[in-house]
Amino acid sequence: MDKKHIRNLALQNAIKFNGKANPGAVIGHIISNDPKAKANIKEIAKKVNEVIKEVNKLSLNKQNQELIDNAPELLKEKKHEKKQGLKPLKKAKEGKVIMRFAPSPSGPMHIGHAFGISLSSEYCRKYKGKLILRIEDTNPDNIYEPAYKLIPEDGKWITKNNIKEIIIQSDRLETYYKYFEKLLELEKVYICTCNPEKYKELITNSQACHCRSLNNQKQRWKDMFKKYKQGEAVARVKTDLAHKNPAMRDFPVFRINESSHPKQKKKYRVWPLMNMSVTVDDIESNMTHIIRAKEHADNAKRQEYIYNYLKKPIPETLFVGRINFIGMPVSCSKTKQAIQEGKYKDWDDIKLPFLLALKRRGYQPESFIKYAEEVGVSLTDKTVSKEDFFKSINSFNRNFIDKKADRYFFIQDPKKIKIKGAPKKEIKIAIHPDFKERGNRTLKTDEDFYIEDKIEKGKNYRLMHLLNFKNNELISEEIDETLKTKMIHWLPVEESLIKTEILMDTGKTIKGLSEPDLKKAKIGDIVQFERFGFCRLDEISEKRSFSDDARKNHFSDIKNKVYKFWFTHK
Repeated sequence: MDKKHIRNLALQNAIKFNGKANPGAVIGHIISNDPKAKANIKEIAKKVNEVIKEVNKLSLNKQNQELIDNAPELLKEKKHEKKQGLKPLKKAKEGKVIMRFAPSPSGPMHIGHAFGISLSSEYCRKYKGKLILRIEDTNPDNIYEPAYKLIPEDGKWITKNNIKEIIIQSDRLETYYKYFEKLLELEKVYICTCNPEKYKELITNSQACHCRSLNNQKQRWKDMFKKYKQGEAVARVKTDLAHKNPAMRDFPVFRINESSHPKQKKKYRVWPLMNMSVTVDDIESNMTHIIRAKEHADNAKRQEYIYNYLKKPIPETLFVGRINFIGMPVSCSKTKQAIQEGKYKDWDDIKLPFLLALKRRGYQPESFIKYAEEVGVSLTDKTVSKEDFFKSINSFNRNFIDKKADRYFFIQDPKKIKIKGAPKKEIKIAIHPDFKERGNRTLKTDEDFYIEDKIEKGKNYRLMHLLNFKNNELISEEIDETLKTKMIHWLPVEESLIKTEILMDTGKTIKGLSEPDLKKAKIGDIVQFERFGFCRLDEISEKRSFSDDARKNHFSDIKNKVYKFWFTHK
């Protein structure tokens, strides 16, 4: 990868974000434009980090000038045509569409699941159809038991209660057996006891194993339940042994697994493989349309054999490319291990891109739905950095929460100042500037204030909505543009202020004070701390966690509860 090109991309990203380039965004851009570059990701990441250290040392003006000189085309914003919702589904009839989302219970849902289920849910909403949530738990060795409860909760939230039915595959084994027995009657399946390596050699050469032509398949099927041991037998579907794709030749549909299942315990030992259970469930549910990852294209072809043998209609299938999320841990197994090791507190840790955490932070399901609609159904693989993903999600989310978020002042690490001549008065500020009918917040002022900014001598300042001052003395109360004041937030020094903690998305907690009217907020409410960001009230605690800060910052007289928020976004 050419270092000059990397530098240009770093400059572009730095200019976009106030002079500081982000390695993840630059790497994501490189891989997105050249997927083959992923093979050299370590080398590229090293170069990117070296270049970014150099670029971030430059002033914003110098960054801008260098990019003008070397690659001015990168300064131009690409214009994207706005998509008008989801594309129509083939053969879709209003009120007749049935779709499904089918995660395995290896953990709760994350942003990748949100994309997939949102597409299916919105198509069902568009056509007044039915969305089925199907938990695919036929592999006893890969199940996180709490997921049986977490997945439906996540699904109902992200689809805005659009799930009409929940199916758990491990409750349906008898149904899978019946369908296999239908295929036995049609002589379209057989039980194979061959050595796996020997079988692989035969099938690669388009040759049948001796098990395929045996006449006692029904008995051999019964023997899978009692006689054969784990690993000694599998059930296979007969296909075209000369198929150009070896993966299509006589694929397996049942195997023996004697592990204890979280729900079924030791009740069953013959378990269906995905191509069997999925096909049966789609038939039984009268599935009309399926959205699936394009890496399942071969599985879709395998399943067509079963549909055709049973003379069942094949659902319309839409394939989507993979979204590779850079800088965000979406592997359930790795995240589970990291939780056990104490790296994260739980699945709802604020640093995780799982729906439990994002919901707790104050993100709305509509934001993820909007993102899914914008990306749409596409075969193209995408690489999305954490920075770019949240830039989109935050933009959507802001539109959904801005109107309902009340405004308040929050002062981080308060410093006490006195402004001579400041009037003693009561001021009223609109709870929301665009909805005056929602009422006002009230602040009572005197000469003493809490601020978080450092005050410089000889510089003019304005306490927002209140007054102008210089060198800690009142200048005037009205807004005066000729003063060229710096706008700062403030709170009056009074006992009724509210101690406030905000857990940031980095995991760091910041502390400060908020105005008295914040006590109107309830658990779950999203507020906007002006010029700070949107936050969701997570807890109101009796804990006095401010003792050290109180002594240092002179607000030990404030004795009310601590309001604990989770940071949403700017």
